[in-house]
Amino acid sequence: MTGHPSATDVAEILGAAPTRAFVAGEWVDTGRTFPVDDPATAAPIAEVADVDAALALDALAAADAAQPSVAALPARDRGELLRRVFELLRRDRERLAVLMTMEMGKPLAESRGEVDYASEFFRWFSEEAARIDGGYRRAPSGNGRILVLRRPVGPCLLITPWNFPLAMGARKIAPAIAAGCTSIVKPAGLTPLTMLALAELVAEAGAPPGLLSVIPTTDSGATTGPLIADDRLRKLSFTGSTPVGRTLLRQAADRVLRVSMELGGNAPFIVFEDADLDAAVDGAALAKLRNGGEACTSANRFLVHEAVADPFTARLTERMAALTVGPGIDPGVDQGPLIDAGAVDRVTGWIAEAADAGADVRLGGGPIDRPGHFVQPTVVVGAPRGSRLDADEIFAPVAAVSTFADEEDAIRRANDTPYGLIAYVYTRGLDRALRVSEALETGMVGLNRGVVSDPAAPFGGVKQSGLGREGGAEGIDEYLETTYVCLP
Repeated sequence: MTGHPSATDVAEILGAAPTRAFVAGEWVDTGRTFPVDDPATAAPIAEVADVDAALALDALAAADAAQPSVAALPARDRGELLRRVFELLRRDRERLAVLMTMEMGKPLAESRGEVDYASEFFRWFSEEAARIDGGYRRAPSGNGRILVLRRPVGPCLLITPWNFPLAMGARKIAPAIAAGCTSIVKPAGLTPLTMLALAELVAEAGAPPGLLSVIPTTDSGATTGPLIADDRLRKLSFTGSTPVGRTLLRQAADRVLRVSMELGGNAPFIVFEDADLDAAVDGAALAKLRNGGEACTSANRFLVHEAVADPFTARLTERMAALTVGPGIDPGVDQGPLIDAGAVDRVTGWIAEAADAGADVRLGGGPIDRPGHFVQPTVVVGAPRGSRLDADEIFAPVAAVSTFADEEDAIRRANDTPYGLIAYVYTRGLDRALRVSEALETGMVGLNRGVVSDPAAPFGGVKQSGLGREGGAEGIDEYLETTYVCLP
């Protein structure tokens, strides 16, 4: 397929998409299915196997049985497997992008970008597999030697979200394989098709049975709960909301299970009076509108110095007003639908609450009267402190702008949240850039940048935004245990 896909192309891709569960190297019918809908039309596009706890435990048994042989694979072999997956992802870029757009809604250009981003995790960790290190040194006391060994943590449960249905799985699966771990992936029920397609490619690349299973389900708690309680599971990695993360942490605590959590955010986007406003607006558009705002890294609170607030807001409003909204599969679309009707109701309700409390809705503010789950690109100025638009993750193309008076005020406002995933800072001053970056309570900072995600960089947050890091040299550490051997 070249160029923009036709309706026939889309139908063929959907018709060929795997819809059964993938367990122990086999495609499994469960006897139960659930629909996957196109958020641009609210119409079903597929019926996917619905996995229960019994089959999930079968997947864990397969992972546990395969773990010794997977751990024994030479690092170079694990790296070559990951490299083959990378090449297959590049080969099937268009097919995967169409599948992702149809089940999640993002514009096709963004889906292509996500395939590229996801594939890079497999390339990066194909290179990291052979670099797992340890150590050997004499004890400082002189009475022995210290040998440090690294080994795979063991079978992993990887729970992925709906908003990046390929990339979030890739940045968990790739380091797990590189480290020598088997994995069970529980994809989001709203977007399971892309993850099942990835499982198909991992199998095509030559993965041994049990290395990877994918278990879509409509009852996440009942399906994953028995896995988390099972002594054979050694690691839990979750990307999703903070409330769900807290629940999983409580479950994991009973077994002191190794965990990684990439949770919610409330990202401040700080524009100082010395910022390049054109660059700041470009960065704001990227940070706010990527994935339609349905991203944990999305700029949530635009904190703009009062001296430049008016021109910045005017330019951002103009940029958002020019967006073309429609089904992501259509050519020329900048903004797709939200994921479901509940998302539309939630965010339009928050906008109405802010307006009732005195906020100025400069652009948009409501749903779009058409099939599917669309909202207008929206700019709100002066949402009250503590309102939902100010305090909670918006997850929509809604920019909430407020002002600050000085650097101290900006830092205080930025840190006034239980979250700490990412912050964005625009300034021309190097000293201020470093000073503010060090003062912000966040796991990542975009300094004069609207996008920071990079497979070679550690992704993760502080406070209630999570535990651990994904990507970079740090990403493989989440799947390794450390053993100290005391030698004479």
